[in-house]
Amino acid sequence: MTNANDRATPRAVRLARPLARDVVEEIAKQYGVCIRPVALRRMDVLTGKVEIIDVPCGATLESKCPPCAKRNRQLRMAQCREGWHLDHEPINTPDEANDEQRWLVEFRADIQARRDEAEQLGQDTGDLDAVIVSLDEEINEAGMRGNVLGRVVPKRSRSTKRRQDAPDLPKRKMADTTLGRTFAASDGRVYRPSLFVTLTLPSYGRIRAGVPVDPATYDYARAARDALHFSKLVDRFVQNLRRVAGYDVQYFATVEPQKRLAPHLHMAIRGTLPRAEIKQIAAATYHQVWWPSVDTVKYEGDHLPVWEEGAGYLDPDTGEVLPTWGEALDELDADEDAEPLHVIRFGDQVDVKGVLAGTSDADQCIRYLSKYLTKSLGQSLDGEAQREHAARFVDALRYEPCSPACPNWLRYGVQPKGAKAGMAPGRCRSKAHKPEHLGYAGRRVLVSRKWSNKTLAEHKQDRRTWVLEALGQADQPVDPHRYVWRPVPAGDANVPPLAVRLLRSIHERQRWRNHMNQLQAQGDGQDLSATEGRAA
Repeated sequence: MTNANDRATPRAVRLARPLARDVVEEIAKQYGVCIRPVALRRMDVLTGKVEIIDVPCGATLESKCPPCAKRNRQLRMAQCREGWHLDHEPINTPDEANDEQRWLVEFRADIQARRDEAEQLGQDTGDLDAVIVSLDEEINEAGMRGNVLGRVVPKRSRSTKRRQDAPDLPKRKMADTTLGRTFAASDGRVYRPSLFVTLTLPSYGRIRAGVPVDPATYDYARAARDALHFSKLVDRFVQNLRRVAGYDVQYFATVEPQKRLAPHLHMAIRGTLPRAEIKQIAAATYHQVWWPSVDTVKYEGDHLPVWEEGAGYLDPDTGEVLPTWGEALDELDADEDAEPLHVIRFGDQVDVKGVLAGTSDADQCIRYLSKYLTKSLGQSLDGEAQREHAARFVDALRYEPCSPACPNWLRYGVQPKGAKAGMAPGRCRSKAHKPEHLGYAGRRVLVSRKWSNKTLAEHKQDRRTWVLEALGQADQPVDPHRYVWRPVPAGDANVPPLAVRLLRSIHERQRWRNHMNQLQAQGDGQDLSATEGRAA
């Protein structure tokens, strides 16, 4: 309802006033409160009490939720710091299986036996196969890694002979350790140096201020394929690094876009190797993409393959079934003169820096590693020229197959893996084809299994425990079966408006901050008293 003062205020002045909800969001950001909380209904099975609990959305991008993105960045920084100069071997002993896990595996064995018996009798196994798939998902959700049967479909193997245009790599005998070498100084101090490595992709044409000097000659097609397969090249580099180093090298790496929009890698490596060897490894690392050829466009525009239930995609003119993904690979395997679709390598620019634990260099590198984690790959565009460059790059990606299941294979006469109705070239939903990802569909943060001896969830729990202890609310062990959590349907009348929920969270965060400030003031006072006492 509009009051008299509002009616008397000029319209332009009223429109210039900030919206109250926007102000609440800004205050929430200042206090580190999630601005997109997820409402969950929690029921206490002991008391029967039901509450609506706001859970942070957990977004990693600043564009979605700045407070959650900031917390995630801080967690990653802590994870990087704790593992980089580790001086003891991490312990990775699997937990003992619990009763639920044992029961699931036993039940899985029973269903598998029934399925095998039905297959021998020639009976339909569809229902049992569906139960097996569901059980495998439950086994993973119950805290077990991997598949019960391991690799069911045999992996295609190709010659491991190195390419003639790639230099050979030295190979050392592997030592059962994840720690690098130590060096003793003349004064008896022991140093454990590590490395900070930056790897980039090759040039696709002359660049000035992040954009091509001549877009017409810039190799956008190669740049697009390199971005799509960059994650595989990084995997190869790690394999080669471990072979040359002679120990189980551990790493923390992040993938970021250069100004020219090509992805590049920053990697913190535990232990040290000669800089010349790192550059040699980068020069010798490559990845071959053994996929069907895309040199010839067979279907485009309105002339596209037709879907037929039970058969797959057919040629619109002849009605012939297009070769499946497996058949296309079989044909590629049978061709002795076949060449890989693409070969990706690193560029000549390789930066290697030695870093010592506890130094300002180490802190600076950690900040640099996490600098762009809260931004999407396409969020750093600066100016109209770079936006046009990004548009040309995305256009080059449009019909490039990003995976065996990509609908773009129909354009080249091959049925995608797991083909289904409704597929069309140029309409792939993979994040590799989304403008904000610039062709890179892999993980932005790459952490080896034995890096800090903790998962990200355990780092998060460490942070929570520290905060609760500082607030005098030590985290008490809770029975995991005491609470039942359920999602709250949209529009539930029991859920207060978002602004109200944010105000409650802001108040709680204010209370915590005041308590922390009091504790800090008390600590400073104690330090001052001790200093005065020592002075007296």
